[in-house]
Amino acid sequence: MSYNRENKGKREEDDLIEKLVSINRVAKVVKGGRRFGFAALVVVGDGQGRVGIGSNKAREVPEAIRKASAHARKVLLRIPLREGRTLHHDILGKFGRGIVLMRSAPPGTGIIAGGPVRAVFEALGVSDVVAKSIGSSNPHNMVKAALDGLKRSSSPRRIAQRRGKKVSEIVRDRNLVQSKTAEAEETDEDSAQETQQEMAKDMKPKHQPRKNNERKNNERKNNERKDDSRVKR
Repeated sequence: MSYNRENKGKREEDDLIEKLVSINRVAKVVKGGRRFGFAALVVVGDGQGRVGIGSNKAREVPEAIRKASAHARKVLLRIPLREGRTLHHDILGKFGRGIVLMRSAPPGTGIIAGGPVRAVFEALGVSDVVAKSIGSSNPHNMVKAALDGLKRSSSPRRIAQRRGKKVSEIVRDRNLVQSKTAEAEETDEDSAQETQQEMAKDMKPKHQPRKNNERKNNERKNNERKDDSRVKR
């Protein structure tokens, strides 16, 4: 029986997706000088709602990646997904100076995110999401901020259990909020276009002098100058 369980565990581990986010060269100062090594940051997931992050160091690159991957496999987390393709709601994740804003998206949007955060979504199995990093650009901070936000995401079932309501009530309220926000965005866009048109009208010159008027004015000035010169003589 133990043999079958071990094989099952190995089969599950072989199905995991590994994404190498970054690898840096590090140095350790010792008595004889410096010892150089490599630090790897790896994201592991099954593409069906589980993801984990691991980092480790070693003297060689393959060994550092292997150790980081082994660490990530031990800390896999289950994240609730909407229809198995996107997030249930908008999330703001923070870690240190790293801040990542993640928003759910309709089908066909794809993964709109930077490199480190994109690796997290690909390993997690998210196919439609919009993410923006508004803090530190360090890959470690960005990945951990995204994971912090994903940890705090909730599904309608969990919220219904917490509030003592039905799942249909939670979903109905969410749809109402989304429709109101969409209407507000449309009205904002319309008002912005109207203000731009009004500003463009105000910027147009109200009166443009004709060439004939300019020519007459120039002739009159020339005549006045001639008269002044004659008077002086």
